[in-house]
Amino acid sequence: MENKFDINTLVRENVKLMKPYSSARDEFEDFDTAEMIFLDANENPFENGLNRYPDPQQTSVKSVLANQNGVAINQILLGNGSDEVLDLLFRAFCEPKIDNVITLPPTYGMYGVLANLNAVENREVLLSNDFQPQLELIMSAVDTNSKMIFLCSPNNPTGNSFSEGSVQYLLDNFNGLVLIDEAYIDFSDKASWIQKIKDYPNLIITQTLSKAYGLAGIRLGVCYASAAIIAVLNKIKPPYNVNELTQQRALDRLANPKQIKEEIISIIAQREQLLKVLSEVSFVSFIYPTEANFILIKVDNANQRYDELIAKGIVIRNRTTQPLCENTLRLTIGTAEENQKLIAALKSLN
Repeated sequence: MENKFDINTLVRENVKLMKPYSSARDEFEDFDTAEMIFLDANENPFENGLNRYPDPQQTSVKSVLANQNGVAINQILLGNGSDEVLDLLFRAFCEPKIDNVITLPPTYGMYGVLANLNAVENREVLLSNDFQPQLELIMSAVDTNSKMIFLCSPNNPTGNSFSEGSVQYLLDNFNGLVLIDEAYIDFSDKASWIQKIKDYPNLIITQTLSKAYGLAGIRLGVCYASAAIIAVLNKIKPPYNVNELTQQRALDRLANPKQIKEEIISIIAQREQLLKVLSEVSFVSFIYPTEANFILIKVDNANQRYDELIAKGIVIRNRTTQPLCENTLRLTIGTAEENQKLIAALKSLN
């Protein structure tokens, strides 16, 4: 099947016709501001470092990310966490009560939540038993109102990446948007799909500073896509969706790539050690392959083991209610000290 993707056929009619809000900071730009007196935005004039509105386009942060990832600034959108980015995609491209999206459980739960929030049908197509996309079933679920397919790779909660061939097939054959959620890509030896944006106008990549970058508390999500897609999202995003403190903290962290890399290396090393030890735990029946900063394990009784670990002061995630995940627990990789305590607790249980 030849992909005849056209972004203009996907954008909601009301979004095409709307005029975006123009903030004071949108209307004044590209000047040396050092000597300027700002009386345009009804701000408190007394300087405290935060009395002015933040850059609505987060240009400084985008410049760093663009340089690090080899893309243009106009191919990046920043959001209040990846969840805002995902919500904007629903608002821009999915007509409520008419359109649908396709998700592949078990996967990140917010895709379904946002579909419901936006009154968009969520067509769930289960992954295979080895947690790979079932391409024929996915394409059979597609119709003329299917706007997006969500691929979380490496996947949450399973930890594995999807095969390159499967992703390639969907990009080539689906005439809607293919979103790859790469929240955990830094812990994988697989390359990001960011460099493929130039080849696929229907490809969207989301990443986050919450995982490998250690900035979950600032809520900063990143979207990489064609300039045309980003322009649509910029049209509907709130004017100041990323606050000044978040932008400052992101810049500070991004300026230290060496430390980020060292932390990633440490997490991966701890992951490999924990994988070895888990194979010796009597009640662990299967350890799923992982390329993330967590491990999914199958146990004899997930509810029981979860409660026992809670009693020992260790909080993990019970995923037994998720499709294909009966009696599974998800263990995030902690520090070396935290992992040793986890190991001791696991070995102490019968």
